Amino acid sequence: MRVLVTGASGFVGSHLVPELVDRGHDVVALTRDPASYAAPGGVEVVEGDVLDPELSLPAADAAYYLVHSMEAGADFEARDRRAARNFREAVDEAGIERIIYLGGLGNEDEGLSEHLQSRREVERLLGDGEAELTALRAAIVIGEGSASFQIIRQLAARLPVMVTPSWVRTECQPIYVDDVVAYLAGVLETPETAGRTYDVGGPDVLTYQEILTTTARILVGRRPLIVPVPVLSPGLSARWLGLVTDVPVSVAKPLVDGLSNRVVVTDDSIDQYVQPDLTPFEESVRLALGTAPTAESTPIEA
Repeated sequence: MRVLVTGASGFVGSHLVPELVDRGHDVVALTRDPASYAAPGGVEVVEGDVLDPELSLPAADAAYYLVHSMEAGADFEARDRRAARNFREAVDEAGIERIIYLGGLGNEDEGLSEHLQSRREVERLLGDGEAELTALRAAIVIGEGSASFQIIRQLAARLPVMVTPSWVRTECQPIYVDDVVAYLAGVLETPETAGRTYDVGGPDVLTYQEILTTTARILVGRRPLIVPVPVLSPGLSARWLGLVTDVPVSVAKPLVDGLSNRVVVTDDSIDQYVQPDLTPFEESVRLALGTAPTAESTPIEA
């Protein structure tokens, strides 16, 4: 198929584009700055900005929407809303029949954070056009380049003792980036998934405390002492993360706001159509850190 990828230079998009090429699809990458995007061989690159109300898209069979505006700061929701509407209108004008979107897990009945509410609003806006929407909802995506994993990695490496909010006891179902890509590519090739919404996650459900301690054990060989306290606000948490990690506060705050939401798979119906060999959390971390054993270094049991 001829496939448009919006957000091709981002964390997930940079993994998805070569996978689609390997599967034999004709890929078009949409980027605001084509000169700075090192496209894989055979990928057509077109310039475009989803915040442009005059956005024009090339013809395609399907389009991936993998963009967000968290780095914009306090007005990220308005920017995401405007971008989603522009993209949906451009998709309809180009005659593209399918949109595939990666959003966030979370139960709306439990009161989603502003960040997760925005992800859900984008999902609704994208589905409000002529194209059929396939929405995948995921929690933390593990891999080099993930802002969420960057926070986890740096906390685990730098702090032997952490005074954290009570969100460290919230459950999360992280997923390795290659597994997300397998789902994204798989639904493209499965027409039955058009017009549907699916939860996706890795094989392990952990608390954020377990995520932090496991990452620290792999990274530095020790488990940090984590002391949960009930009074550390999301704003203070974000500023604390800004001091001890390299993640900008503008990105950390919406991520922290969502940590109080339980983000686990409650509907596994996607397994009827796409069944990747899911990567356990510990292996995902080792792969992201570049410490996973190779075939040459793995001992063979007698």
